[in-house]
Amino acid sequence: MYRSLSPRSACVRMLDWFKHKAHICIVMELLGPSTFEFLQQNNFVPFSMEQIRHIAFQIFRAVSFLHRNKLTHTDLKPENILFVSSDCDTEYNQQMNYRHKKPSCLDIKVVDFGTATFDHQHHETLVSTRHYRAPEVILDLGWNQSCDVWSLGCVLIEYYLGQTLFPSHDCREHLAMMENVLGPIPPHLLKQTRKKHFVKHERLNWEEASCSDDDIRKHCQPLTQYMRTNNEEEKQLFDLLTCMLEYDVSRRITLEEALWHPFFCPLRMQQQPQRS
Repeated sequence: MYRSLSPRSACVRMLDWFKHKAHICIVMELLGPSTFEFLQQNNFVPFSMEQIRHIAFQIFRAVSFLHRNKLTHTDLKPENILFVSSDCDTEYNQQMNYRHKKPSCLDIKVVDFGTATFDHQHHETLVSTRHYRAPEVILDLGWNQSCDVWSLGCVLIEYYLGQTLFPSHDCREHLAMMENVLGPIPPHLLKQTRKKHFVKHERLNWEEASCSDDDIRKHCQPLTQYMRTNNEEEKQLFDLLTCMLEYDVSRRITLEEALWHPFFCPLRMQQQPQRS
């Protein structure tokens, strides 16, 4: 059993600030490693379904709080989600014959609000770290809070796989990876893009015979093919991911809606007050 979730918002707290040589320095609460650091130190052993559920529920509540306050984080990734504690246990997996670390406490905090943007502020054209960047950002269609939802979809599948879903280094290649995993980008979105060099005959302008395409086919497969089992909780997770990794912003799930997805039902039941 893990310790219970903190009832407070899972956003990092500023404790103080001061100026040093014309720089503003912010004092934050002391936290543990990032979820990326934990995966890295654990030889990229994926998180379990229970761990993903607990961590995701907190992240969704934290970012939903930002969205209700008309703020978009714009840089959600495993490096910006920190465990509150560094404490961990060691667990032996007999089936796989290896030892791996397990967090003692799954409480997390979302950090790094350096590029967070209010709805009324100027929206930079390019936001988010590449691997977590939403298609509307790449296609220069304009973006809103929904780009955070896409980023978190990429984060959750990374927790499940132990590796990034879209390990691209080029915008066009990134879009081609998306198509391999999620199917073709809708033509109406390609028509609207300002990046006309990405489009040819109302389709993504991608040379399928290229060497890069071989790598894409090797590393990217349809989303549901990443499922390790066919049990109910994995079906629920992948249904949630499908709703989050939706090309069309108007059809993409919101985080308020995502918190009521069946995947989180066990946590909601735990939080219901017990009748005497």
